[in-house]
Amino acid sequence: MSANRFATVLSVTLLATLPVCVLRGEELWVGGCNADSPGTLFQWSYGNSFSGGPDLNAPLVTDRPDFTEASSTVGRRVAQIEFGYTYIYDHDRVTQTVNHSTPEMLLRYGILADWLEFRIAGNYANEGLNGVGTSGAEDLYLAFKIGLTPQEGHLPEMALIPQMTAPTGHSAFTADEVLPGVNWIYAWEINGFISTAGSTQFNRAIDEATGSSYTEWAQSWTIAYSLVDKLGAYTEWFAFFPDSADTAKPQHYFNGGFTYLLCNDVQWDIRAGVGLNDAADDYFVGTGFSVRFH
Repeated sequence: MSANRFATVLSVTLLATLPVCVLRGEELWVGGCNADSPGTLFQWSYGNSFSGGPDLNAPLVTDRPDFTEASSTVGRRVAQIEFGYTYIYDHDRVTQTVNHSTPEMLLRYGILADWLEFRIAGNYANEGLNGVGTSGAEDLYLAFKIGLTPQEGHLPEMALIPQMTAPTGHSAFTADEVLPGVNWIYAWEINGFISTAGSTQFNRAIDEATGSSYTEWAQSWTIAYSLVDKLGAYTEWFAFFPDSADTAKPQHYFNGGFTYLLCNDVQWDIRAGVGLNDAADDYFVGTGFSVRFH
């Protein structure tokens, strides 16, 4: 299935699964526009039983360490900083590549309403190609996360992230143009032990060999486990599917990791992953911290 056709299917799916708007007398009620339930932009049905949105009395919910972003926002006037380090290794018949990625800094700040957050991220990369190293800043990431719905029974908690990268990076790492995209996240809490989520992204990308642009579809699925009070774990598959690229090939990965709450507002994480096909990197390992201010 081409990316354009899949994008059409995704758009139709999003429209088909929009939350139900309930007519009550002469009032059209839409979740999120009602001051009594500001946690998400919409709700699946009328009522306050599923108000959604962040719970500041509960432990923070982070986007890291897995590939799949959180399906919730941080909350209005709440700041959350997530940062870390990743080591990436790849070796084929000709080239050995070693990458160090840090600080992977992501700032999330809730603006205007609990369901809307502003996002900005920056990173510094060190790439070694057959022993020859290059270092520099990567392009700046800018986005908004919109909390769409809370979970209601089998209907998922959802969020949407319109996103882009701006060409601010070092000459070795910049795309030299704005690369827009969108990320749709959907999640279910099954019980107190297990939850699951997926994400579907479409992003403009640049072919590293030819410099030509193409559309990249990224898909993921993650399963999270609450092991004990402060210790969690996850396993995840994610992949990249280039559409109409000159040389870029699909890449598949499997990864897993652990999270540990130092307190409700501070989390430490560790992760490791492997490439599942020749085009993917051989393996990666990483660690990081997340801190919430409110």
